[in-house]
Amino acid sequence: MRYRRLTGRRILRDNPKFWAKHVHPEDASRVFDEVKRLIGQGGGTVEYRFRHKRGDYVWIQDNFRVTPEKAGKPKEIVGSWANITDRKNIEAALERLSNEVERRNQFIREAFGRYLTDEVVSNVLESPTGLELKGEKRTVTMMMADLRGFTSLSERLVPERVVAILNRYLTAMVPIIKQYQGTIDEIIGDAIFVIFGAPIWQEDDAQRAVACAIAMQLAMSAVNEQNREADLPEVEMGIGIHTGPVVVGNVGSSERMKYGVVGSHVNLTSRIQSYSTGGQILISDTGRREVGHSLKTGTRMEVKAKGFERPVTVYEAMGIGAPHKLYLPESVDTLAPLTREVSFTYEIVQENHLGEENYKGTLTKLSPKGAEVRLEKSVPNLSDLKMHLVDPDGQAIPGALYAKVIGAQRGDSEGSLIRFTSSSPEIETFLRVLSSAAAEADQARMKVKNEGHVDQLSGIRLGIH
Repeated sequence: MRYRRLTGRRILRDNPKFWAKHVHPEDASRVFDEVKRLIGQGGGTVEYRFRHKRGDYVWIQDNFRVTPEKAGKPKEIVGSWANITDRKNIEAALERLSNEVERRNQFIREAFGRYLTDEVVSNVLESPTGLELKGEKRTVTMMMADLRGFTSLSERLVPERVVAILNRYLTAMVPIIKQYQGTIDEIIGDAIFVIFGAPIWQEDDAQRAVACAIAMQLAMSAVNEQNREADLPEVEMGIGIHTGPVVVGNVGSSERMKYGVVGSHVNLTSRIQSYSTGGQILISDTGRREVGHSLKTGTRMEVKAKGFERPVTVYEAMGIGAPHKLYLPESVDTLAPLTREVSFTYEIVQENHLGEENYKGTLTKLSPKGAEVRLEKSVPNLSDLKMHLVDPDGQAIPGALYAKVIGAQRGDSEGSLIRFTSSSPEIETFLRVLSSAAAEADQARMKVKNEGHVDQLSGIRLGIH
C-alpha cells in the first residue's frame, strides 16, 4: 500500500515511517488506532499534533480516503492536511474558561448551599436574570421555628455551650427542611424562617410545610438526648405556619442582596410562632384551609396580631395524613395540688417588653412543664409572664421563671393554666423538687381514696351477705 498526500510532501510516500515518528507522543496511540479503524472504513478525518520542521508541534486536521486496488496499481491513501492550530488554541482557551466557571459555580453551590436550598442557588447560577433586583407577588406558605427561652438560656451559659446547643439543633433541623423542599430564607440565632412556594411553587407546598414542622418536632427528642449526654440543658421548639400573599425576589443592593420575602404576612407568621409553646405547632386558618382535610388539628384559638384589625384564628397542628402520615405524640401533663401554695410576683411581657407594673400570684398546682396559678390581674390567653418566686420561708429564689398563659383551668377552680418556657437553674431545681413532692402526695391521696372505696365496697358486700 502506497501513501500519497495532495500536499505535495513526497517524503510521506517515499518514507512512511516519517509520519509515525512525527506524531506527538501523547497523541500517537489514539491516532494510530483511529487511522487503522478509518482505513478499514475507506477513509475519514483525524486531528492530532504533528512536529513541524521548526521543531514545534502544530495541530493538523488530516482528511484522507483509501483508493481501492486496481490492476497494476496497489491500494493507496490519498489525503490532505489543514493547519488547525489557531482553532485548537481557541477551543483550549474556551475549555479552560468553562472549567473555571464550573469550579466557581461548584464553589458557590457548596458555599451558599449551606445557607440556601439547591433551588435558590440554581436559580442564581442558571438564570441570566438570577441576580436582578426584582420581585413578584405570589402566595406562599411560611414557617417560623424558634427555641423557647433560648435567649435567657444563652445569657447564663458560656459561649461554647450555647454554640454547641445551637449547632446541634440546626444540624438536625436543616436536613429535614431540605427533605421537604423548604427554602431557608433566614437563620437568626435560634430562629429559622422557611418558605414553601418560592422560588419554585408546588401544589402541595402547605402540606409539605406541616409535614416538615411535625418532623422537626419529632426530631427534638434526639436533639435533647444528645444534649443530655453532653450534660447540656434540654430545649423546646415552637413553630408557627401561615399561608398568605407576599413579595418574593432578590432584595438588597448591587453589593449585597438576599433572596427573600417581604410583607405583612411574614410578620404574621412570626407572631403566630410567638404564641406557640414548646413542642407545639400553630397554623393559621388560611394555612389550615390550604392544607386541606389531611390536617389533624387540636385546640382552636383567637389571637390578636399587630397590624391586623381583626383577631386571627389559629389551630394546633397535631398531624397530617397520607402521603406523609406524621403525627405528634399525645401527652398528658397532669397537675398535682401543692400541699403548700407558692407565692410569686409577675410582670406581663408585651411585644418583648416588660409591663411597668408588678402583680402578685400563687402557684396552686404543679406539673413538670406547667402549673395552675391564681393571678391578681387576669391576662389574655397566650400572654407571656415573667415571674419571681418566693420559697416557703419567704426568701426570693434567684432568677426568673418565664411562662405563657394557655387558658383557664376547667371545673370549679378559678385558676389559670401556664406553660413554662424558661427558668433560672435555681428555680428549675426548686420546681423539680416541688413537683416531685406534689406528685407523690397526690398519688398517696389517690391510694388512700381507692383503699377507702374498696373497704366501703367490702362492707356493702358483707352487709348483703
